[in-house]
Amino acid sequence: MDLTRLQTTTGPRWALDNVLLPETFTLSQLLALPARDHAQYLEELAQSSEGGSGGAPAGGDLLAPIDAYQEVWASGVTFLRSREAREAESAVSDIYQRVYEAQRPELFFKSLGWRVVNPGGPVRIRRDSRWNVPEPELTLVINCHGEICGFCAGNDVSSRDIEGENPLYLPQAKIYNGSCALGPCIRLISDPGALADLPILLDILRDGTPVFQGQTSTKLMKRSFTELAECLFRELSFPTGAFLMTGTGIVPPESFTLQPGDEVRITTGDLVLQNIIAQ
Repeated sequence: MDLTRLQTTTGPRWALDNVLLPETFTLSQLLALPARDHAQYLEELAQSSEGGSGGAPAGGDLLAPIDAYQEVWASGVTFLRSREAREAESAVSDIYQRVYEAQRPELFFKSLGWRVVNPGGPVRIRRDSRWNVPEPELTLVINCHGEICGFCAGNDVSSRDIEGENPLYLPQAKIYNGSCALGPCIRLISDPGALADLPILLDILRDGTPVFQGQTSTKLMKRSFTELAECLFRELSFPTGAFLMTGTGIVPPESFTLQPGDEVRITTGDLVLQNIIAQ
């Protein structure tokens, strides 16, 4: 089951497998329910929407599949490749070895829902940074009970030179306008174990020509998805649910930096998120 959010003539609206849901439906309502109730709840909503079981075809531009004030958090150093890259960029490289091996994962706030860039929309690189990269990440959708109930593709755009200068600059390297994109939809799941071996691909095109390609798999992660979700919810409550980016295993070489006009394509399983770097 896929949940998409669309811009329609009457405003933003959710659809389930291309069937428009009632205008009053919000993702927050779904994520307030136990995961076991999600499928039945959505199917009943789809049946009650205009057009009955056939529904109305979902049209309009894709929006980020998140409500305005849900939070997006992120995990760091969950892949060996990420640890190596952050050690290479940092003036205090041993800290990332310690994080990679530590019992407690690195978790940090990334964005509020209203700041998240839509699929196809422009993501940004900081004007005060000289070294910027996309970070393709499987992003968990977690309900208010801490249960993993879905996923989407995510782009955790990062300024590597700012982060490398001082680990305490991480928020400035990660949190700014246009630094987070999600999409193209939420793939609902009943078993988080289904995410244990998903391919993740990154393709970057410049003037239509590939300038970087990389791939990894979630099976190479140091930490499990359930571990990351449990740590996030351990001392934080999310009454309307939360999104959690789970770290990247694909890092372009040190000689590469994003440029305005680049097309970034992130594939997670069979979900494809595309964005353009803002001019």
